[in-house]
Amino acid sequence: MKKTVSVIIVNYNGAHLLKECLESLRGQTYKDFEIVLVDNASTDGSVSLVKDTYPEVTVIENRENLGYGGGNNAGIRQSHGKYVVLLNNDTKADPRWLEKLVVPVGKDNGVGMCASKIMDYYHPDIIDNTGLLIYPDGVARGRGRLEKDAGQYSREEEVLFPSGCAGLYRKDMLEEIGLFDEDFFLYVDDVDIGFRARLAGWTCIYVPEAIVYHKYSATTEPYSALKAYLVERNRIWVVMKCFPAGLAFASIFSTLLRYLMQGYGIVTGKGAGSRLVRSGPGAGSAGILVRAYVSAFRNFDKMLGKRKHISKTRKVSIGEIASWFTKFGIGVKELALKD
Repeated sequence: MKKTVSVIIVNYNGAHLLKECLESLRGQTYKDFEIVLVDNASTDGSVSLVKDTYPEVTVIENRENLGYGGGNNAGIRQSHGKYVVLLNNDTKADPRWLEKLVVPVGKDNGVGMCASKIMDYYHPDIIDNTGLLIYPDGVARGRGRLEKDAGQYSREEEVLFPSGCAGLYRKDMLEEIGLFDEDFFLYVDDVDIGFRARLAGWTCIYVPEAIVYHKYSATTEPYSALKAYLVERNRIWVVMKCFPAGLAFASIFSTLLRYLMQGYGIVTGKGAGSRLVRSGPGAGSAGILVRAYVSAFRNFDKMLGKRKHISKTRKVSIGEIASWFTKFGIGVKELALKD
């Protein structure tokens, strides 16, 4: 029997995380959902753990690591739900998470995405994110990240798009705009698909009672040269694919300002750039940026082809797109100087 919601979990060597995540799904008050676990060629016994302990879970075994986008796409293609909910394996969901998360899409056919209230697992009064904010060059940051929860995000409201950590996507919307871009592999995938959805006229609602607790970067290094490279390359691809020409040109100056502010952060010991430099030899070097730009522009023609396809589904004006960077924007100081 088909379920209304398909919860998709991508896993790579996360056996130590899966039990708590899956047990929290077993405890959901909302029952009309299936679980699809996509394993990206783990070697830690993840598959056998799930098959032996959680027979209700559909397991997809990839022969290689397809990354975040490729893994989720494999799950989406084999899912049956009207709504797709993506959930990181390093999370624990509140019992009423799904019950609350599905409400906005049931009330309004124009809502294509819903964002959860994601809290820090180890410090439950600290916010991980309540949807994503965007800087004018395509870099995103969690709304409210690292703020103490004092009820400032307790209202259901529109946000730009959800974090891929725990976000809901309408299946009809995905059929219209396409699935995740597998060229990204890891990081910024949620920005790309969220931006494409907004271009097609879909909206996103933040649901404050849909709570998930996240072990931030439990499956990847929070500050690493590889992450910095992928984030920088992939945000360039978002600009190439999704930004109107004028905003794409203006993003160059926003990027230069961000680099200057990040450089200041490195000198003064502030922000993620400083953490990156301290994380290991060679981290934070100009070589990361060179690699990112070389890789990004090597695929320029490919991204241009994707841009042409995206433009065919665009239903919003350039003025409305520009307004997102004000309504859902983030300042360069907050982006560059905070962890």
